[in-house]
Amino acid sequence: MLFTKIVAAYDGSKAGKKALDKAIELVKLTPGATLEVLHVFDFPRFYVADGFAPVPTSINQDFYELAEGTADEAKAHLEKLGVEGKVELAQGAPAEVILDYAKKHNNDLIIIGSRGLGGIREFVLGSVSHNVVQHAQIPVLVVK
Repeated sequence: MLFTKIVAAYDGSKAGKKALDKAIELVKLTPGATLEVLHVFDFPRFYVADGFAPVPTSINQDFYELAEGTADEAKAHLEKLGVEGKVELAQGAPAEVILDYAKKHNNDLIIIGSRGLGGIREFVLGSVSHNVVQHAQIPVLVVK
C-alpha cells in the first residue's frame, strides 16, 4: 500500500528527527506523495489548589519563540534535502492536535517518533506516540 498524504509529527527530539527523516524517505520513494510536518506546542499551566495561576506573558512568549524555532528547523531540514513540504505550527495537547490535524487534512499516514521531549509529563500522562497509536483512524508509523 502506498501512502500519498503523509503527516510527520516533529518536536525537535532525536526520535522526532528520525521520524522526519523516515517521512522524507517515504515521500521520495512515492511519486506524487505530499509531506506535511506538524510541530505542536503547548503553553505551561501552573495549578494552584482548584484553579490555574496566571503565567507571565514573557514565559508564554518564550515557549512560542521556541516552537517557531523548532518549526524553522524542520523547514531548513526539508530545504537542505530538497524535499517540498508544508510545515505547520499548532498549539494544544500534542496527541489530540496531531489526530485532529490528520483527520481534517485527510492524511493517510502519521509518522511520529517513539519518544519526544515530554519528560515527567510523558511518564504521568502516557506518551504522545502511544495516545496517537491508540486513537488514530489511519495507520501510524512509530520510529525508534
